[in-house]
Amino acid sequence: MIGIPRDLLERIRAHGAESYPEECCGTLLGNGDGARKVVRLTRPLANSREGGREHRYLIGPEAYSEAEAAARAEGLEVVGIYHSHPDHPARPSEHDREHAWPWFSYVIVSVERGRPLGLTSWVLAEDRARFHEEEVQCP
Repeated sequence: MIGIPRDLLERIRAHGAESYPEECCGTLLGNGDGARKVVRLTRPLANSREGGREHRYLIGPEAYSEAEAAARAEGLEVVGIYHSHPDHPARPSEHDREHAWPWFSYVIVSVERGRPLGLTSWVLAEDRARFHEEEVQCP
């Protein structure tokens, strides 16, 4: 289960709409104790992928390090990543699975014709074979 305040969910949706038709991406900063995570801040990041941004995103190592530092400064940690799927469902792709890390939450917002629609969250299984959908709650 991941708790994300409504205002942060709206920021993720807005970031997806603003980035359309390209994928947006960002980090989820908060606290977690294993099965439960609570997001306190989001940190929008630039999609640094060279080409093909309509279907893929890339968070560069420097941007990720800066997100970790920002989290530490707030007494938080990076608990996940969010990104959009332009004109595709809010389900992880095989590419998403191949590049994911267990324990992290992966929030995906579907953006259809520039409008954010469905939003889901996923956690990669320890054996890295599949994602499990995780419940999103608005604390």
